[in-house]
Amino acid sequence: MKSRSIFNAAVSLAVLAASSLFLAEVAQAETKSAESGNVKAEVSLGSRNGLCWQNPRLRLVRNGQTVLNEDISKKEIGYCWLLGLQVRDLDKDNEPEIILDVFSGGAHCCTSSLIYRYNARTQKYAAIAHRWGNGVSYSIEDINRDGTVEFVFRDDRFAYKFASFAGSYYPLQIWRYSQGKMTDVTRRYPQAVKNHAVQLWQKYITTKTQIEEKGILAAYLADKYSLGEGEDGWRRLREVYRESDRQKFFSDLRKFLQETGYIR
Repeated sequence: MKSRSIFNAAVSLAVLAASSLFLAEVAQAETKSAESGNVKAEVSLGSRNGLCWQNPRLRLVRNGQTVLNEDISKKEIGYCWLLGLQVRDLDKDNEPEIILDVFSGGAHCCTSSLIYRYNARTQKYAAIAHRWGNGVSYSIEDINRDGTVEFVFRDDRFAYKFASFAGSYYPLQIWRYSQGKMTDVTRRYPQAVKNHAVQLWQKYITTKTQIEEKGILAAYLADKYSLGEGEDGWRRLREVYRESDRQKFFSDLRKFLQETGYIR
């Protein structure tokens, strides 16, 4: 009888432990939401496995009616956890888009955005994926105050290219969303690019480490090309960079700027 009591107590403790674990998992199944006008977005994060959330699900509601309810695809982007959820009109068509910002996990990489747009003809939502790359996320700004917003970030292709990640610097990159497409509009905002180039040059003047030197100069020259001042940028680089790898650095940099479209 005594052994049976001990056994029953052990079973009860096991059930209690399992129930506690189940409740903890349920408690982790959080939901994030955002809305604008008649559109509401909800993300059910699912359950957590280590650092990452599993089986996240998106529900979109218009005028109180659910028009989309599906798992967030992991094929186009790596999904570990949700960074942000917004509902806002990105292109002044009086129809709010849904922006999901997600992180794939890892030391730096990668952040991406899924942007959902409503098609009135089909009465369905379709999404595009935009990859931002390493590090922090973008900012949304109305740079010239015309009512249309821009995504302001950096060109992440410069990460690790001429320096370690810690020593990497980046040219300014500005994107605009319209009718389901993201377009690089950096060259339309010369004052913003000029301000960024000046900041990079000031950083170069004050830096004392060769680890950062090439990373700063590469980003600075890219900004100069965005301004249509590539030759002036090269002149300044030739004046200041005198290291033994000068010829190779300049050759590699020119080739990279051609590959990435700065030199047209």
